[in-house]
Amino acid sequence: MKAIVFSEQGSTEVLRYTDVPKPTIDADEVLVKVAACAVNYLDLHARRNRPEIAEKFQRGETPHILGSDIAGTIAEIGNTARGVAVGDRVVLAPCIPCGVCSDCRTGTENLCDTQELIGFQTNGGYAEYVKAPARNAIQIPDALSFVNAAAMPIAYLTAWHMLMTRAVLRPGEDILILGVGGGVGSAGLQIAKLTGAKVFATASSDEKLARAREMGADITINYKDMDFSEVVLEATDGRGVDVVLEHVGAATWEQSIASLAKNGRLVSCGVTTGNIGTINIRKLYQKQLTVMGSALGTVTELRTLVHLAAQEKLEPIIDRTLPLQRASEAHLLLENRRNFGKVVLRNA
Repeated sequence: MKAIVFSEQGSTEVLRYTDVPKPTIDADEVLVKVAACAVNYLDLHARRNRPEIAEKFQRGETPHILGSDIAGTIAEIGNTARGVAVGDRVVLAPCIPCGVCSDCRTGTENLCDTQELIGFQTNGGYAEYVKAPARNAIQIPDALSFVNAAAMPIAYLTAWHMLMTRAVLRPGEDILILGVGGGVGSAGLQIAKLTGAKVFATASSDEKLARAREMGADITINYKDMDFSEVVLEATDGRGVDVVLEHVGAATWEQSIASLAKNGRLVSCGVTTGNIGTINIRKLYQKQLTVMGSALGTVTELRTLVHLAAQEKLEPIIDRTLPLQRASEAHLLLENRRNFGKVVLRNA
C-alpha cells in the first residue's frame, strides 16, 4: 500500500510517499481502508522532535506513519471482533486504552496511564490502510462525509471534553477562546455557540477573525495587536469571562488568568508555546478561580459528536483537503498558521 512515512525526525523533507506492507490485523482488530485523515499539530511535533518518536527510532521501529484522525471503510475484521462488519463506514476513536484499569472500567478511558494514540505510539492514517481495535471503530451515517468525520476525533473531541465535561459551560455564560483559527479553537467556537454562550475569540489575523465572526463569535481580538485580557475586561465592565479555553501555554497564560471573572474556570489542553506558566495565588483564591487540565475525551463523547454532526448541529470547519502525497504541504500550512479549521488528507 502507499503511505507517508519517515525514519528520522526533521523538517517536512523527511516525509516520503512510498510503498509499505499492508497492516496485518489481530483477532480483535479491524483493517480500515482510509478515505480521509486530518492533520494535527501533534503530527508536526512528532515529525520534528517528540522524544517518544525518537525512542521508537532508536529501538529500530521504523518507518513511522502519522495520523490520528481517521475515517474510512472497514475492509477486514478479526475473528473475535464484534459490533462491526466489512463495508461499515467508520471514524476511529484515536486513543487505545488498556481496557482493564480503573479509569477504563469507569468510562474515563482518556485518563488511562498506558493508553496509546493511533498515529503516535502506533502507525496511523497517512496511508491507504490502518489497523485499530474493533472497539475504536464508530459507525457513521451516509449523511456524514469522510472528510468531516476525520476532522472530529482530535479537535472536536478535545473541545467538547474541555467545555462540556470539564468546564461545564452553561447557556448565557461568557467564554474566551484562544486561537480560534485552529482545529480546537474553531471546534470550541461551534460548541460554545451551540450551548448558547457569548464568545470572545482571539486569532493572529483579521482574516481569521472575520471568519470567526461569520461563525458567530461575538467579540474578536487580534492578539498580535493588543493585550486580549484588557479587551475582555473593558468589554465586560471589568468582570471578565466565565470560561477560558486555553491551548497556547506560556505565551498567553497570564493574560488568560487575568481574563477570568470571579468563579471563572480556565481549562487547558495544550502548551504549544511552552510548559511553564505562573499564577498569582492571592488572586486565585480571592476570585475563587478554577484551573483545570483536559486531554482528549471518551468514546461516548465521540459518539455524541458524530450524532450532532449527522444532525448538522455541528459542521466541522475544513480549511482544505489535499491528496495524501501532499502531506508535506499540509504540515507547512499548519506550521505557518495559514489554515482556518482542519487540513485533511484524502486517498483517491
